[in-house]
Amino acid sequence: MTVAERKLWSLLRKNQLGVRFRRQVPLHGYVLDFYCPKAKLDVELDGSQHYTSQGVRKDKERDNDLQREGIAVLRFASSEVFQNLEGVIQAIINVTEEQIAQKKNLSPS
Repeated sequence: MTVAERKLWSLLRKNQLGVRFRRQVPLHGYVLDFYCPKAKLDVELDGSQHYTSQGVRKDKERDNDLQREGIAVLRFASSEVFQNLEGVIQAIINVTEEQIAQKKNLSPS
């Protein structure tokens, strides 16, 4: 793991946000940085290689593949973990809650 990934993982692990996240999860032919099965949420930290034209294209294809499987993808630049960790965590909490609520609304009563 990169330094940014370790820092974020220290806050995601052990259900600290109220849901379980796993790291480096192989799923649908990809390895997800951080995955919350309950919310079907993939959190990705992107280094500089993700901002090349090839990286952007690959990420878009990957995100589309995962979204077709019902998995939401939330991406952050690795630098955001150091510059705005609170904002990153709040965004993860917000999307996690939205995803779980959406799954509840879609399930038959």
